[in-house]
Amino acid sequence: MNLPFFASFITLCLIIAYNIKRQSKSAKEKEKNFWERERLANSVRRKTLDNLNYLSIPLERFPTHLLQEDEAVQECIHIMETLSAQKIVNLTGFSNTDLKLEYGTANITLLTEYDQNYTLLVRTLQKWADILIDGGYAKEAVPLMEFAVKTNTDISRTYYRLAEYYASQGENEKIRGLLDTAANLRSSNSAVITKHLKEQYPEI
Repeated sequence: MNLPFFASFITLCLIIAYNIKRQSKSAKEKEKNFWERERLANSVRRKTLDNLNYLSIPLERFPTHLLQEDEAVQECIHIMETLSAQKIVNLTGFSNTDLKLEYGTANITLLTEYDQNYTLLVRTLQKWADILIDGGYAKEAVPLMEFAVKTNTDISRTYYRLAEYYASQGENEKIRGLLDTAANLRSSNSAVITKHLKEQYPEI
């Protein structure tokens, strides 16, 4: 029997067993913490939503006069008009547990609705911007994307296409602004967007 090999094999098995046990313990601890936070969250009474950062859509600043015959553009404008009468809040990065702890369980349905409105908003803004850019109206698409960034969207395409326009105009300081915004997002996309911008524009 090859004793050194056997000893190495036993050592490897022990290391693997130890790591599995440690990961299992960590997973159980996370699960325990999760359910404890859920228990606390479900006992929180309804709180005021007055301090939320509600968004207003500056539709008057958007190029609603362009490509009006395009059905997709018409749909985007209709969505914007509809959302203008709704409450919109960016809650990206906050779990339902976080929201219940902060605002109470009774508000979770409303908060979910506000966040869904936000998701529809930023997706529609980028869809509209893409149509304009592809139709030769890159400059006119900028206000749509800049507003989305101002709301801290985590849609990577918004940052990339806006950065492309800024680069074409030699506005490097605005790309730095995109980097700053992306770096502070409450989203898993934050690192991805930041990495891409730094790689594409290393001089920034």
